[in-house]
Amino acid sequence: MIQWVQRLRIAFGTSFLWLVCLIYFTQGFRSFVWTAVSYQLKDGLKLSPSASQLVSSIAFFPWSIKPLYGILSDCIPIRGRKRVPYLVIATVLSLLPWLILGQISSLRSSRLPLMIILTVQNLGSAMADVVVDAMIAEAVRVERASFAGDLQSLSWMAMALGGICGSLLGGYALSNLQIETIFLLFSILPAIQLFSCGWVNEDSIGGKDLREYSKISHEENGNNTASDADNFAVEKSKTSSSRRKKIQKNSNKRSDITSKFQVPEKGGLLVSQWFQSLRTATYSLLRAFRQPIILRPMTWFLLAHVTVPNLSTIMFYYQTEFLNLEASFLGTTRVVGWLGLMLGTIVYNRYLKKMKLRKILMWSHVGLSVLGVLDMVLVSRTNAVLGVSDKVMVLCGSALSDAVNQFKFMPFLILSGQLCPPGIEGTLFALFMSINNFGSTLGSFVGAGLASFLNISSGSFDNLLLGVGIQVLCTFIPIAFLFLIPKEATGISA
Repeated sequence: MIQWVQRLRIAFGTSFLWLVCLIYFTQGFRSFVWTAVSYQLKDGLKLSPSASQLVSSIAFFPWSIKPLYGILSDCIPIRGRKRVPYLVIATVLSLLPWLILGQISSLRSSRLPLMIILTVQNLGSAMADVVVDAMIAEAVRVERASFAGDLQSLSWMAMALGGICGSLLGGYALSNLQIETIFLLFSILPAIQLFSCGWVNEDSIGGKDLREYSKISHEENGNNTASDADNFAVEKSKTSSSRRKKIQKNSNKRSDITSKFQVPEKGGLLVSQWFQSLRTATYSLLRAFRQPIILRPMTWFLLAHVTVPNLSTIMFYYQTEFLNLEASFLGTTRVVGWLGLMLGTIVYNRYLKKMKLRKILMWSHVGLSVLGVLDMVLVSRTNAVLGVSDKVMVLCGSALSDAVNQFKFMPFLILSGQLCPPGIEGTLFALFMSINNFGSTLGSFVGAGLASFLNISSGSFDNLLLGVGIQVLCTFIPIAFLFLIPKEATGISA
């Protein structure tokens, strides 16, 4: 472990690794403060489960438009730099909302102001996530592609460690501290992150470099995505000649289109350069998006969430109001989930890199359905008849399902990093992952709608068993769409 980290430190630098680990640690540690937000919505604002889930879904919407942040950071440098200035802006947006909520009680006690402030906070967190992902993609491309899995694994380990610490301390904090104190304490991490941005060096690009950079990124994007699509063909030997001709033909077309978009080098204004860069990056993004190797998995991402109602908020209400589980124990269940994530990351990198994605995803959903059945046992109170405590059921059910949900996306995270072409790393990686976030948001809306339709509310959980049963049946729907995943695709580096 120490040698692994040392090898990454030598390749990428101490300050860069520190910033990456800090940002991912902070993302995981968000469980510390968002547990308090959940209780504030339930106890402070007295919202119903469906209303609480609706507010949370809207607040997390900025994670669904991550490509927008990627386009801005890729194409519009601030004082000649593309990453660090945007990271500073994102960190400020992440820091200020917690300071405001910690100081002004009226804002955290009203639904609309609280939802707006939480949305701004998620905007900053999502932007920081995009920028650091782009920095990772750039660093891997400049150094060695073989570091892609190692650097991604280190990021996930840092996030898992943050999740464990945040979950453990979050439950304790809710039992011993005021909610405003929790908000203020969490603001320490974004403050450290803001300070750490000053230690990372980034090369400046000039106006001429920006124009050349736009052209190169546009051309290389088409070539890279086309070749990546070919890598997953089943019968390479039979079609290699025709594909080479097609790639060459598409490359010539892209060169012609790029020349049309170029701004004259003499007399070009800075705004025109930005506009030119935005147009070429957008075109490159659309070209990449149309590649089946990208479009088909992203479609599966979306369907895998939309077709399965998210009842997590409803289960949170059930566990706290009906089962009377304390906040410290619910924090422990999240720790189990994060530990499962860490174990899954290690197991994947050592043993599952060559396994087909279809098989991994199929068994993941089978596992999720089994864990859903455990939730049905809990809600039906069958476990009490069998003498099994509610705490054991929650640990074995919802906590482990979080780990499986995280584990099934590990191969896609590595694959998406491999498909990022030079110049639009932030945009394409963000687009790939925002499909997951947008799908999760839609799944939460579906879950809130299902809870409202079944008249599940605070203190009224009579139809919760039916709702969980519907969720279990829907878990099998994404398996029917696994044909969208390339048959020979694995998560191993090319």
